Amino acid sequence: MSENPKRTRRGYIRPLDLKHGKVELSHGGGGRAMSQLIDELFQPAFDNPYLRQANDQALLTRPEGRIVMATDSHVVSPLFFPGGDIGSLAVHGTLNDVATSGARPLWLSAGFILEEGFPLADLKRIVDSMAAAARTAGVQVVTGDTKVVERGKGDGVFINTTGVGVVPEGIEISGDRARPGDRILVSGFLGDHGVAIMSLRENLSFSTTIESDSAALHELIAGMVAAAPEIHCLRDPTRGGLAATLNEIARQSGVGMVVREDAIPVREEVDAACELLGLDPLYVANEGKVVAICPPDSAEAVLAAMRAHPLGRDAVIIGEVIADEHGFVQMETSFGGRRNVDWISGEQLPRIC
Repeated sequence: MSENPKRTRRGYIRPLDLKHGKVELSHGGGGRAMSQLIDELFQPAFDNPYLRQANDQALLTRPEGRIVMATDSHVVSPLFFPGGDIGSLAVHGTLNDVATSGARPLWLSAGFILEEGFPLADLKRIVDSMAAAARTAGVQVVTGDTKVVERGKGDGVFINTTGVGVVPEGIEISGDRARPGDRILVSGFLGDHGVAIMSLRENLSFSTTIESDSAALHELIAGMVAAAPEIHCLRDPTRGGLAATLNEIARQSGVGMVVREDAIPVREEVDAACELLGLDPLYVANEGKVVAICPPDSAEAVLAAMRAHPLGRDAVIIGEVIADEHGFVQMETSFGGRRNVDWISGEQLPRIC
């Protein structure tokens, strides 16, 4: 029986079913299905002149200044959470790693590892969120890659992002530059992201929803650097929280640190959830906070610059750097004593970012 020419269009390819369709192994196989996934889902979301080159690399114009590059892989579970999802998180996490060098983020790459059977509707939601976060931050996703693994050998979606930025001459911000006498500042309440994730996993409910603090920090940081170019260290306290961040910097710089328990900002809901879950807020991940270490005569200028930005309005000075060849981080407790804030032992919160 011959085909009805009125019902069949030569060369017709059925569009992706973005409402009911699923990821198939062929979507990562390098053939027509993969090309269709790129053309109908990824390309429209991330569209820009670099991506339209459609090569296996992006040909970029070299910017003035020193190049900064950072990479991060995102395996958060669940994929969607109050205040964000793995898509926006993938953008924010890598941009913040670039920005904490004092750099202006410019470009991102995005690598997706998808599990066979993952709903295309959820993938589109993630990609759209990622694209919106990149547009808001003023950066472009200029190249990417997609792989598909067999059903049961992944967990929906893993995303790797690499960020490139440029840092101006004269800015020297690094984890090995903390000096005795420096002040330690944080940009706001700690632990929101980690507790938002854990509350969802454990089906905990509170009088108010605890939302992730996931955000791009580069504009906040730019204001801080403009106010005090002599800032010594910047770091976003992600996995391992504030405790891990301070221990990392203390080890890099060969100094000690003392922070005041009463000065460390933690929301009541987060504190209550941590107590219920047996967690310490100092070790809980953040995705929209920055720790700054600066000379004492710059501390007030940095604090004012932080508070002038919406993402830093709750910024505070929490302690100072001291001389200590052992590199201990200590906390002055509300009872007047001191205790060590050591590295975390094991994995307190798996799959948090």
